Amino acid sequence: QLQLVESGGGLVQPGGSLRLSCAASGITLDYYAIGWFRQAPGKEREGVSCISSNGDYTNYADSVKGRFTISRDNAKNTVYLQMNSLKPEDTAVYYCAASSWCWGHEGEYDNWGQGTQVTVSS
Repeated sequence: QLQLVESGGGLVQPGGSLRLSCAASGITLDYYAIGWFRQAPGKEREGVSCISSNGDYTNYADSVKGRFTISRDNAKNTVYLQMNSLKPEDTAVYYCAASSWCWGHEGEYDNWGQGTQVTVSS
C-alpha cells in the first residue's frame, strides 16, 4: 500500500521560501499523480498544485501561480513543492495525496499524508 509523508514545513517571514517534500513508501510513485492541498484555520481544504505521474503536466491554483513550483524525482520517490515569496495567507497545513490524474476535486485523491505546518508570520 502507498504511504505518503509530508515534511519541510516551518515558520518563515513574509517573502521567504520553503520547500515541502512528499515522500512515498510501500509502492513506487511512478504511476501516481500527486496533488498538494492546504487547509488554513477555519477554511475548507483547497487544492494548491498537482503533477502528473511522469511530470509532463502540472497545474496551480491562481493564488500561488508564479510563486510555487511543483516537481518530482521518481528515482527518489518524492514530490516537491517549492514555495517562494510566501505570504501570510499561505499559512496552512499542507497535505499531499495520490491520484491517477490531476483531477480537480479532492475526492479523487487517496493515501493522504498527515500534513506539515507552514506558518508565514505577519
